[in-house]
Amino acid sequence: MTKSWTIGQQIALGFLIPVVILMALGGVAYESTQRLMQSSYMVTRSNDVLSTISAMLSDLQDIERGQRGFIITGKDEFLEPYTNGIAGWKKKYDHLRDLTNDNARQQRRLDALQPAANDRVAFAEENVKVRRSDGLEASAQLLLTGKGKKLTDEINKIVAEMVEEEKEILHQRAVDNETASAQLIRILIGGTIMAIVLVAAVAFFIVRGIGRSIGAAVQSLRSASAELEAASNQQLKGAKEQAAATTEVSTTVRELVSTSRQIAENAQRVTQVASEMNDAAKVGDQTVQSAQEAIDLVRRQVDQIVGHMLSLGKKSQDIGGILEIITELAEQTNILALNATIEAIGAGDNGKRFGVVAGEIRKLADRVATATKDIRRLIEEIRSSANTTVMATEDGAKAVESGARRFVDVTESFQRIVDHVSMTMQAAREIELSTKQQSSAMEQVSGAMVDVTQTARETEASSSQVQKTASDLSGLSTELVQLIERQAA
Repeated sequence: MTKSWTIGQQIALGFLIPVVILMALGGVAYESTQRLMQSSYMVTRSNDVLSTISAMLSDLQDIERGQRGFIITGKDEFLEPYTNGIAGWKKKYDHLRDLTNDNARQQRRLDALQPAANDRVAFAEENVKVRRSDGLEASAQLLLTGKGKKLTDEINKIVAEMVEEEKEILHQRAVDNETASAQLIRILIGGTIMAIVLVAAVAFFIVRGIGRSIGAAVQSLRSASAELEAASNQQLKGAKEQAAATTEVSTTVRELVSTSRQIAENAQRVTQVASEMNDAAKVGDQTVQSAQEAIDLVRRQVDQIVGHMLSLGKKSQDIGGILEIITELAEQTNILALNATIEAIGAGDNGKRFGVVAGEIRKLADRVATATKDIRRLIEEIRSSANTTVMATEDGAKAVESGARRFVDVTESFQRIVDHVSMTMQAAREIELSTKQQSSAMEQVSGAMVDVTQTARETEASSSQVQKTASDLSGLSTELVQLIERQAA
């Protein structure tokens, strides 16, 4: 069929077929890219859910910490995290509602979480009110009921279930994302190979058709004229220069092959180091999480110590009141013994024994008074030590809180390190693959340049023969010009 087509029509067909193939390949690639973008959006959404859960739990923990700080100190500045937590947790809860509106299980967990969180906030508000109205002891007793811990444990359980499910969803979405990426790559590679094969086939038939049209005229060019002799001389000169140039290029390509191999080896080492860094970062993240759990245990123990020391202070106050009564009784006994001694002196000999007894009673009363003073001094020392311990415990609680916050920051930093190391490892793998492909391509180019060099040398050798036959081309040039003129018409 191509025999009846003009050269222009055949060339137009050669351009049209690749355009159609590229349009079809672009449409398929666009659809796959849309699926990949949707999968990536779902992965981002799962990450948003996890971060919002963490932020909401942090707000609820701030409410508890602010309440405890205010109960211990009675100072309003310790209520700042409490106030911020109350203002922020409900917004994050509503945001979680919107983010998980397509997940019935997460919605049910949020339904269970809302009353527990409301009860925990109400309990914290009640503790603050009791501390303001009834003082430290009453609020401490309210804390010791364990209601707040029970509600906190319930909240933590629900949040842990939500986090676990969301992580599973995130993993599945990540797998879907990788599947979509792999599918897109397969489509692009397969489509490109198919396009190359089809274009090569079309080009082959078109070139063969054009060659048949011009072949007869070209066969007669062996009797070229002397007009082409000058061109033949230039061809001979160019062939020599080409041979020299291709030799230099071949040497350069061999050096590039060696360099690309070194790059591939370095990229492989980078991938190995990045993998080791990724493993180390994950181990560090687990260690920080374990340390954070230990800090939480220390914080709970500090709260128990504060409660015990407050109870010890109250009991020392009760003992002080009893000592006041004993001191008063000792003084009254001393007065009675003194009066009895005076009466015994007035009674004469009959009152001597009674006077001796009264004197012993007075000595006993003095000893009781002295012992009472010693006991009061010891009680004061105990009370002072208890107060000092409470203050030190409060400082320790603050330090524990600060350490907990720092561990949270460290945990987040380790997570970012893990993410960056993972991206680095992926990039290193891609670099390794690219350098291997480049090295293979450069080796192919090196082989091709060897062939080109050999061809250039053969061209140089044949240029002399071309120069001899240039005079035979004159007759056929007219026929070739006529063929081109008919094509142009």
